[in-house]
Amino acid sequence: MSRVARLGVFIVVALAILAAGVFIIGGKEYLFSSTYQLRAQFKNVAGLAAGADVQVGGVHSGTVHRIELPHKPGEQVTVFMDLDESTREIIKHDSIASIETAGVLGNQFVAISFGSAGQAEVKNDEIIQSEPPLVISDLFKKTTVILDSSQEAIKNATLATAHLNSVSAKIDSGQGTVGALVNDKELYSNLEQTTGTLRSTMLKAQAGVTDFQENMEALKHNFLLRGYFKKRGYEDSKDLDANAISALPTSAPLKTYSFDVKKLFASRDSAELKNQKSLNTVGEFLAQNQFGLAVIVVSAGTEGDTQKDLVLTAARAMVIRAYLVENYGFDDSQLKTLGLGKQTAATLKSDGGPYLGSIQILIFPVETAIPTSKVSPSAQPAGQNSGLPD
Repeated sequence: MSRVARLGVFIVVALAILAAGVFIIGGKEYLFSSTYQLRAQFKNVAGLAAGADVQVGGVHSGTVHRIELPHKPGEQVTVFMDLDESTREIIKHDSIASIETAGVLGNQFVAISFGSAGQAEVKNDEIIQSEPPLVISDLFKKTTVILDSSQEAIKNATLATAHLNSVSAKIDSGQGTVGALVNDKELYSNLEQTTGTLRSTMLKAQAGVTDFQENMEALKHNFLLRGYFKKRGYEDSKDLDANAISALPTSAPLKTYSFDVKKLFASRDSAELKNQKSLNTVGEFLAQNQFGLAVIVVSAGTEGDTQKDLVLTAARAMVIRAYLVENYGFDDSQLKTLGLGKQTAATLKSDGGPYLGSIQILIFPVETAIPTSKVSPSAQPAGQNSGLPD
């Protein structure tokens, strides 16, 4: 081979070696510096490419070495990154890798956050945490949905404004009740006069009710009607259920006192006491002993009106309670009443004459819970089993 030919071959080989070196050096950004590798996994890399920038705290600190697709569905895309050795001091186990975009339509790059002080340094080829990237196309879709909703809201607001304008026009022209009131002063005046009359009538009615209540209170003390209230044994029926309970406790009573209706009350249909001293034994026991609950249980016979007997038994229990509370010192919150009205034949005890009912005072021990429910005398059905001890 001639000298010229050998020179040509040498020049060609030298150029080829030079070109290869340029490509190798261009692809190896950290060829002459110490690096280590980290990995991060994403469900979607949003267009990230090999050779993309890796930034730590916003500073270029490495490159994306390669991107590896999963081997089967359900797995994630793995991004391999070459990082400068100096970043080990700030990248820790709790650092997070995310895919960001430079500007709105710029290139993607990987951003790695600083780790926490006290966390261990990452090792070579370690997988760090990641968070999904913000996909611009998804953002555009959401924006489109929001814009569509806004347009629909604007359309509805426009329709509502149109309806309001239509209503206002009808009112201005005097159409409808409101339009007539606004435009017809005479009609408005008549309506105002009618309202004033109704208000005056209601005030008079209220005053009449007050006067009636005052008159009834005066009648109670009138000598002509005083005998009626005295025969009945009580004045105000509102007090009948003030201390009433709905049922007896399930536990057995500590002590039981029974009284004859004929000996204790003036007549069959009266709640006026005539032999109060027979209750003194009960009063002395309540005042001298500890107890949890005492219940005055009153029932009526089988004759007479059912509703009136309910009220009568509640009234008799109330006046017995009033006598004991007024004459003996004890905790009156522990003394309750239970008016049973008529009782079924199974609970009656007759000595041959007409059955007039029963009166019992049941005293329960200290640990007995006091029932909290209170009922009106008319709330308990007639003939209900009282639960009285035989």
